[in-house]
Amino acid sequence: MQTALTRTLEDWHKAQLHFPDAKIELVGGKIIIMAPSGYESEEVGFEFGSQLRNWVRPRKLGRVTGSSALFDLPNGDRRAPDVSFVRAEKLPQTTKKPAAVVPDLVVEVKSPNDTVEELQQKIQSFLAQGTAVGILIDPDTRELQVMRPHQSVEIFRDGDTLVLPDLLPEWSLAISDLWSPDFSQPPSEP
Repeated sequence: MQTALTRTLEDWHKAQLHFPDAKIELVGGKIIIMAPSGYESEEVGFEFGSQLRNWVRPRKLGRVTGSSALFDLPNGDRRAPDVSFVRAEKLPQTTKKPAAVVPDLVVEVKSPNDTVEELQQKIQSFLAQGTAVGILIDPDTRELQVMRPHQSVEIFRDGDTLVLPDLLPEWSLAISDLWSPDFSQPPSEP
């Protein structure tokens, strides 16, 4: 769920001071205050980001960040995907300010306050500005939608393995590894 408040980057700074713990984006000249994500969606996003980071970092391929990392985009928007990847050559050193680059990969995880349509639009906005791959993860349906510019959406479900050879050759992720474990049942004996 999003709330639009004001119109300028200066107003964004004021909103950030007024709501220091909120996730705030600037989209199309409007300040958007994002509702907190649900526990499950945060866990799923963290799992995706952790698996990606654990593969990317030792290879020094780039940077993987979570939902608080802001990007200053060419169209003037200031956005924060749930997980992002930026190739090393685009961001050789980290920055304390929002990164003035377009991420190569963005991931959005549907939380109870989101709609699939809102997240698809957000991903499409990134793709229109140069992001190579956008992924929408829906824990409710246990599906991933993988989007690329000018291509059909690919759907991945349990039993599938996500690969992104055009962006991250040799990296893979079993879709079933993303979902929150159920600890309500006692562990089975080996």
